[in-house]
Amino acid sequence: MSNACELPSAGVKDEKLCKMLADTKVMAVVGLSPKPHRDSNIVAKYFQEKGIKIIPVYPREEYILGEKVYRSLDEIPNKVDMVVVFRKSEDTPPIAKKAVEIGAKYFWLQESIINDEAMKIATEGGLEAVQDKCAMVEDKRCNNA
Repeated sequence: MSNACELPSAGVKDEKLCKMLADTKVMAVVGLSPKPHRDSNIVAKYFQEKGIKIIPVYPREEYILGEKVYRSLDEIPNKVDMVVVFRKSEDTPPIAKKAVEIGAKYFWLQESIINDEAMKIATEGGLEAVQDKCAMVEDKRCNNA
């Protein structure tokens, strides 16, 4: 696994993040790679194994981690609680806009992904939003894993 989602030896859990993660039953993962060694795949598989419904959003592939792949958020037929993004920072504002449009509750930019415009779009659209944090690391912190 790369450094992007390693669990630090210590850290205080953030109750807001813990609530967001605990409340998530369906997670759309934008940029979910089919390659098992990529952070997006590792993180998505972690949540899938916890019982979270993973919905891959990726430009290619038909199935990733056994789940049907969609080309964009607005193609997803079911309700999404959280949109987790593994894309370049500059690509995130339109993703935030789509997350608002589909009625997601939470918008999460993974570690090293920072875009204030995307955060503003998400929060002004009524979503709770996080940037520059690994969802898997925060979930492990929340559950003291």
